[in-house]
Amino acid sequence: MRLRPGGALLAPALAGLAVVILGFAAVEVVLMIEGPAGPLWAVLLFPAYGLLYVGTGLLAWTRRPSNRMGALIVAGGFVWIVAGLPNAGIPALIAIGLIIATVPLAVVVHLLHAFPSGRLRGRASRVTVLAGYFVVLVLQAPVYLFGQGAGGPTTVLQIADRHDLAQIGHWVQWVAGAAVMVATAVILFGRLRRAEPARRRVLAPLDAYGILAVLFVPIGGIVVTNWFPEDGLELAVAQLTVMAGVPIAFVAAVLSGGFARTEEVQELGALLGAEEGRPALRAALRQVLGDDSLDLLFWVAVDPPRWVDREGVEVELPRSDPERSLAEVRLGERLVGAIVYDATLIADHELVADAARVTALALDNERLTVELLASREGLRVSRTRLIEATDAERRRIARDLHDGLQTRLVLLAMQAGSAAPEDETAAELSRGLQEAIVELRQLVDGVVPASLTERGLYAAAAELTDRMPIPVELDFEPLPAELPVGVETAGYFVVSEAFSNVVKHSRAEELHLSITRPDGALRIEVVDNGVGGAHFGGGLRGLADRVDALSGRLVVESPPGGGTRILAEVPCG
Repeated sequence: MRLRPGGALLAPALAGLAVVILGFAAVEVVLMIEGPAGPLWAVLLFPAYGLLYVGTGLLAWTRRPSNRMGALIVAGGFVWIVAGLPNAGIPALIAIGLIIATVPLAVVVHLLHAFPSGRLRGRASRVTVLAGYFVVLVLQAPVYLFGQGAGGPTTVLQIADRHDLAQIGHWVQWVAGAAVMVATAVILFGRLRRAEPARRRVLAPLDAYGILAVLFVPIGGIVVTNWFPEDGLELAVAQLTVMAGVPIAFVAAVLSGGFARTEEVQELGALLGAEEGRPALRAALRQVLGDDSLDLLFWVAVDPPRWVDREGVEVELPRSDPERSLAEVRLGERLVGAIVYDATLIADHELVADAARVTALALDNERLTVELLASREGLRVSRTRLIEATDAERRRIARDLHDGLQTRLVLLAMQAGSAAPEDETAAELSRGLQEAIVELRQLVDGVVPASLTERGLYAAAAELTDRMPIPVELDFEPLPAELPVGVETAGYFVVSEAFSNVVKHSRAEELHLSITRPDGALRIEVVDNGVGGAHFGGGLRGLADRVDALSGRLVVESPPGGGTRILAEVPCG
């Protein structure tokens, strides 16, 4: 099961997550109280600050479900709690804690680079964050592999008692970590300097605090190591406290005026305004709002006014679906479209409404193209309805002729045939009636053959095959369902016209007919080995118009001397 932010499962899931983390922290506190750690108040800062992270992260996650920062802060809080395990007094837990001990620093770096959307933007940020995790995970290894000297905890991972190697590793890690912190400060300063004035006023407090926090770690370490070596504990406490303020600053920014919404909308505007690599409008909205099911609808004010999708096809608004919602997009007072989104994924409607205001002009530009498609779609639908009505009328006429006039003529012919053999007038009348019946049958078959209306396309095609003067190879694939009347009629006329061209022009000696239905479409292929040279015109042009009106396609391949291939594909939907 996939947890969907902002959905019905979010609140109970977050409550359960909070209970689990709180229980883990409580167990750790008990172990710290009973363990041989240093000052209890100091070691308890790890679970305390970890729970502070978790609390602020859960608050941000709940208030801004579409923003990834809440989840990142919660994960960071759990890392803080785990980082306190070296004070638990159990060798296995000490080993785990020493592995994770410096990861909270990388988490803070990650949070600062990802603010405010929760996503890393730019290559510099991605490289810096990746380097931070490398420093705290890989360069941390000497600490637990070679021991920490007298008074330091031992672990099950220790392979040698080499305090000198551990000290070298510590300094390498410190230098690399300081470089990551300084790089983060430079990137944050650059981001703040490039921001527009209105945006800078909102960014400044948090970025300034972030710069202070990441620089305090290496600078504070240098100052204490060189001038106040006896104050190492106080330095560690101060560093922890400064780092613990980062999530508080973020949540304050989120809740102090809807900055998260403003930032995401500005991010959307930046995406759409890029000169290179600009995504399509729908893709940009999906990326920024975090909803892969998000779609756009367009209001087309042609006769009749209606909602259409990106292909110009008329659609219904999801008014009755509780899991889908929409935000209308207006350019001034004029309605131009709507953003349809997953209401369980994005609980904050104002977030989408703000995005609608930013994208109004871009959506209106896209609507102009869609309007042309809608006009073309409307024309196609009209042509389809006309063809369907014509086919229905043809079938009605054929049925009336067959069941009415033809039946009466047959009865009259039977009555005339029952007259006395020497009655020449009756015999002449019978012959005339028989000829009329034959002509009427040919007329009915020309309108719509009885085999098509009574037994379907395969029977009608087989009947045409039997009349052909050359051998015909048949390839019929069973049809999974009854064909629509218009599609079936179009298929019959394709076969009939192709056969007629073969007899009249191709001088072919053999013929292949294939009727299949792949992927919900009727596919008819007629191939002969004649002289080729066929072209669109006359009957083939009329067939192409009929097939095109049904959203299908007709292909004619007829190189001189290479035979002719006619392919028709008509959707059955």
